Amino acid sequence: MTEKSILITGCSSGIGLCLARGLQEKGYRVFATVRQAQDIMPLQEAGLESLQLNLDSSESINSALSTILEKTNGKLFALINNGAYGQPGAVEDLSRDVLRQQFEANVFGAQELTNLVLPVMRAQNAGRIIQISSLLGFVALAYRGAYNASKYALEGLSDTLRLELRNTNIHVSLVQPGPIASRFRDNAYTAYKKNINPEISAHKKTYRAMEARLEGKKGKMPFTLGPETVLKRVIHALESPKPKIRYSVTFPTYFFQAMKRLLPDRWLDMVLFLAGDDTRRK
Repeated sequence: MTEKSILITGCSSGIGLCLARGLQEKGYRVFATVRQAQDIMPLQEAGLESLQLNLDSSESINSALSTILEKTNGKLFALINNGAYGQPGAVEDLSRDVLRQQFEANVFGAQELTNLVLPVMRAQNAGRIIQISSLLGFVALAYRGAYNASKYALEGLSDTLRLELRNTNIHVSLVQPGPIASRFRDNAYTAYKKNINPEISAHKKTYRAMEARLEGKKGKMPFTLGPETVLKRVIHALESPKPKIRYSVTFPTYFFQAMKRLLPDRWLDMVLFLAGDDTRRK
């Protein structure tokens, strides 16, 4: 493929927008997709090819991919599954519908899109699938249960897919960021206000502290980096003859990888509890 085209989901802001701009600057043909139609115009005005792709909708996924493949003569070098959001809330306060919504966006939609792209990559005998996972794809923090579970699931599917593609020239890589400067916290707060009622919860006191964090009253999370740090890892995953299976981003990711290897489970639980305890943060 002389012109390498890349499909990226979730490009309205943050990591997705940074990836779209950075990869276009490197000469890739980038299709920057967004969940809401209103976000298309700003990307097009910035010189990006953009269209709507809502991961909650099979129709939207199929329509967007068909349009892209028409523009690329049926070729696609890479898929970057970045579109996702975080649903805060104690596990006991998460309804079945709320959990389903989290998985529709973060897991089911991404996997459906991946499955549609795989025949294209098999036909061209090449391709890269890059999953933007999270630190919370291998350790859990309290009050992030829905997001934890969705990223654990994404990692499990990706590991399995990688084994099943072992004898092909299609590579699957996971990128695991910790805290990254983006609108993620704002979107999480919106989901929290929509789906969690703290007044009837046993976790009411903790929710008040969590609200202050989500509103930005407790400042930036420690060790937060810019989205360009994710771009650097994605470029390696796209261009290396042997891309890594996992790419760590930010100090907390490296730290908790080490803690998970070294600490007994109960000790690790204590460290994770302290790390995610909003009532201790000022």
